Amino acid sequence: MSQHDDTPVTQAQAESAIRTLLRWAGDDPAREGLLDTPTRVARAYRDWFSGYEIDPAEYLHRTFEEVAGYDAMVVLRNIHFESHCEHHLAPIIGHAHVGYLPSDKVVGISKLARVVDAYARRFQVQEKLTAQIAHCIQQVLKPRGVGVVIEASHECMTTRGVHKRGVSMVTSQMLGDFREDARTRAEFMQLIRGSQPG
Repeated sequence: MSQHDDTPVTQAQAESAIRTLLRWAGDDPAREGLLDTPTRVARAYRDWFSGYEIDPAEYLHRTFEEVAGYDAMVVLRNIHFESHCEHHLAPIIGHAHVGYLPSDKVVGISKLARVVDAYARRFQVQEKLTAQIAHCIQQVLKPRGVGVVIEASHECMTTRGVHKRGVSMVTSQMLGDFREDARTRAEFMQLIRGSQPG
């Protein structure tokens, strides 16, 4: 059984690892064009994987109860995200559609997008990303149901391996009324249908 090493990795160690990869790929990290690459890549990784420093649930704790009795579906469509495949570290680029049926409170819509980003900015597989978003919303807001649909392209498939361009993967996670009530699920799917960018 492997043990996770919690010892912090320094900036210098990260940059040294990147120089090693540059050498392994066949280039010279000391040449002019690559001199600053290790620093730039480390900075990019800090941005791409900033989700590890965020608790997505925190975004959902500020809610609003004065909604004049509104209890119908809330849907946020086409939340663009960028993630990275945990198997090849290649980009996953797509859109998430998130819906929920509030019980007695709603959350600011930007918070739903932030939850998507917080999970996307980690090493991921799309199935796990979809489930994490749905379960986070369900656990914190405790709505009557949650639906999440993600459509994304995976560069590990388009730029290597089978080299299949124009292929997208669709995953969904339905909880509560979205899973148990066919009419609720159909309403959600109708609201997001045709919303994917062309």
